[in-house]
Amino acid sequence: MPHDIVVLGAGMVGVSAAWHLQARGHRVTLVDRCEPGRETSFGNAGIIQSEAVRPYAFPRDLMTLVRVLPNRRVDIRYRPGALVESAVPLLQYWRNSAPDRYERLVPEYAALIRRAQSSHAEMISAANADTLIRKEGYLEVFRTVKAFEAACQDAEQIASRFGVRFRALDAKALRRMEPDLTERLVGAIHWIEPWTATDPGALVAAYAESFKALGGQLVRGSLQELSRKGEGWQATIDGKDVVARQVVLAMGPWSAQWLAKQGPAVPLFVKRGHHMHYSPRGGAVLTHWVLDAEVGYLLAPMRAGIRLTTGAELTAQESPPSYRQLAAAEAAAREFFPLGDRLDPKPWMGGRPCTPDMKPVIGSVADLPGLWVAFGHGHQGFTLGPITGKLLGQMMDGETPDVDMGPYRVERF
Repeated sequence: MPHDIVVLGAGMVGVSAAWHLQARGHRVTLVDRCEPGRETSFGNAGIIQSEAVRPYAFPRDLMTLVRVLPNRRVDIRYRPGALVESAVPLLQYWRNSAPDRYERLVPEYAALIRRAQSSHAEMISAANADTLIRKEGYLEVFRTVKAFEAACQDAEQIASRFGVRFRALDAKALRRMEPDLTERLVGAIHWIEPWTATDPGALVAAYAESFKALGGQLVRGSLQELSRKGEGWQATIDGKDVVARQVVLAMGPWSAQWLAKQGPAVPLFVKRGHHMHYSPRGGAVLTHWVLDAEVGYLLAPMRAGIRLTTGAELTAQESPPSYRQLAAAEAAAREFFPLGDRLDPKPWMGGRPCTPDMKPVIGSVADLPGLWVAFGHGHQGFTLGPITGKLLGQMMDGETPDVDMGPYRVERF
């Protein structure tokens, strides 16, 4: 066979898997219809998180659900048809967000998050990508005293349990750090540890170039068919067959449908996000990544301009675009910080692949030797790509992984 391993998908997760496997001495071919980092990994906040030790839970209190129902919020929107189509996984998501179940999930989720930054560091160094990284953390800012005090208490609990570092800033301290934000803010949490990427797509591309420098092969094309071929696998890419001993399925929101063709079903659903870049107005300056916590969008000073990223829209992966959520976020952001003109020809949009138990799917597939999966990272694919690739490499080489991988196996569904 001309290839040891074929990795399908060149987002952050797929590129990271390919990089680690190539570094381990395998002959790896990385396949995607786009250039690396141009799909979901391109449009995100660009934060390499270490403090996000708890996954996004489904809201369970009645007051929050009532506020979501009118479908006008900035942080979360939905399309009724998608709710019907994804009713089963969403119901499972709601059940797993119950306090007792959720508490069992947190340590399994945190085990990946707390190892993510060191895995990025290795790849950043190899890719000479330091110029894309800032190590100043980010700000989670608040408009009301009640929300700020509750968030500070929550941060204290996280810090005590997981060793996460933060600073609570009052309004004056916040204004010293970001003088051009609205004066109506009461305070902020400065999460000290996270790193930020000034161009997330470029960071993925840099990792891909490092993979190629190690001897890896990059193939541009669309996957048309995936099937068993003797003791290995055959992937048909734009009419050409690529045969390998092993295949890694790392296609983000498209992964579940390709896995289902082989038999196993993963109840994946999609949270769509949008972004747009803006110029600052009137000489305003934004220094840090800033999350408007009570409204639900983020502003990030990136190379392409100030990026506004929306919350989540529950929708089908292939549904037509709707920019109402972005428009609502932009309206709120213009009162928050002096944004100028839009800089992109049109808004970017992409789907985050989410599982009902909020954990990614990583590992081998029972009864399908040579087939491996790495997807379902939800909002954290950009953060978790390198640690996923490292753990996958350990498993594929028969080593004991740094983390117990049982909680992430396909068969849990």
